[in-house]
Amino acid sequence: MNTRECIATKLDIREFSSDEVSTNSIKEILESARKTGSGLNTQHWRFILVREKDNLKKLSDSSTSGQWIIGANFAIIILTDPKYSFHLLDAGRLIQNMQLSAWDEGIGSGIYTGVIPDQMRKHFNLPSNLNISAVLGFGYPKNRIKGNTKNRKSIEDISSIESYGRSIKEIL
Repeated sequence: MNTRECIATKLDIREFSSDEVSTNSIKEILESARKTGSGLNTQHWRFILVREKDNLKKLSDSSTSGQWIIGANFAIIILTDPKYSFHLLDAGRLIQNMQLSAWDEGIGSGIYTGVIPDQMRKHFNLPSNLNISAVLGFGYPKNRIKGNTKNRKSIEDISSIESYGRSIKEIL
């Protein structure tokens, strides 16, 4: 599917089938992150791939909002260096690339940022100088996705031209 179709149809998935995602697909998802641009080309991020069910359970237990991760086929912990003011922006960029790359192959994903840092750092030997920016869970969706179910505001409702509040309708 093309990029616009991926963006238009991608949904957050938190219920996954038991079908295994291939090692090649996991590698491609990680490559999509690695190839993402970063501020000053620092490439300051680090990724922890989590596949074992015991470790997915530890991710679930170390979360305030991601208990669903236990049902994922695999997860990726995203670490960024907070010494860069743009570290969270860079995290968002690479997360979006990973999710779109996965969606293009029919692999769903969900994200959470509600972590219990001390617990997660202990379970996964995470260094204290890196920020736990997000955790992504991946797998094939448990339920079949039927059409585009996104409910989005119109461009006119969220965009202005030249200054805030000036209607963009005149050019659309």
